[in-house]
Amino acid sequence: MTSSTYLYGANVYANSIRQHYLRYGGNEGERAGRDAVIILPGITSPAITWGFVGERFGRSFDTYVLDVRGRGLSEASNTLDYSLDAQATDVIEFAKVLRLERYALVGHSMGGRIAIRAARSRPMGLTRMVLADPPVSGPGRRNYPSKLPWYVDSMALARKGCDVEAMRKYCPTWTDEQLALRAEWLHTCDERAVLASFDGFCTDDIHADLPKVNVDVLLITAARGDVVLDEDIDEIKGLLPAVKSIRVSDAGHMIPWDNEEGFYGAFGNFLGAPLTASP
Repeated sequence: MTSSTYLYGANVYANSIRQHYLRYGGNEGERAGRDAVIILPGITSPAITWGFVGERFGRSFDTYVLDVRGRGLSEASNTLDYSLDAQATDVIEFAKVLRLERYALVGHSMGGRIAIRAARSRPMGLTRMVLADPPVSGPGRRNYPSKLPWYVDSMALARKGCDVEAMRKYCPTWTDEQLALRAEWLHTCDERAVLASFDGFCTDDIHADLPKVNVDVLLITAARGDVVLDEDIDEIKGLLPAVKSIRVSDAGHMIPWDNEEGFYGAFGNFLGAPLTASP
């Protein structure tokens, strides 16, 4: 049994809001010579639900899993700006406040779009970016395949309080452990934040951002998902010719939930070291 790499959870005041994060690994030993990693989860994924990924990353990197504004324990309110621009600035200011001199962004789904928008401004310290199955929807493009009621209804259920069996209706392929964590934490996703982000999937043009990105990019996509199709990969390569692309077999959109080892393996040495299976 391997020891945990979890260090602590904490809050910082960055970009004029409270941002909560979980830290794994630390910056001692071999990790000290590697870039830190900031993980940006998807639209209804509080940081704690990516804890198992943080554990693995923490073996090789100083890792921070962020609660995107309006999710988990980060700030939420009826006056908060939930736009993609605000989310991207959050990440940049988060890295500044924590004094991360060199860092990589790893964004899943909505988190990938946040990473692209953040990278567009070429922030100091950003060295690499990994986009895991980012929605390629936008103005004049096909819609994101997931439907809004799936999010709204499951969040409403979680706010009332629900068990594993009730949540299984929404995530039938997940394990009991995964379902229990989602049932426990989904209520922390503010509906206003989710609605704004879902609307942004249609209105934000991340493709226009891609040519402005000046760091190495790895695109990881789901082999049996319908979020990023082959033609989407070709278009991204046209806009960002240096991008590396890999599909993870036997995985849908929630790649590490479906094929965890395949997800880690897809990174190879892109971040500067492999995501090893043992400490």
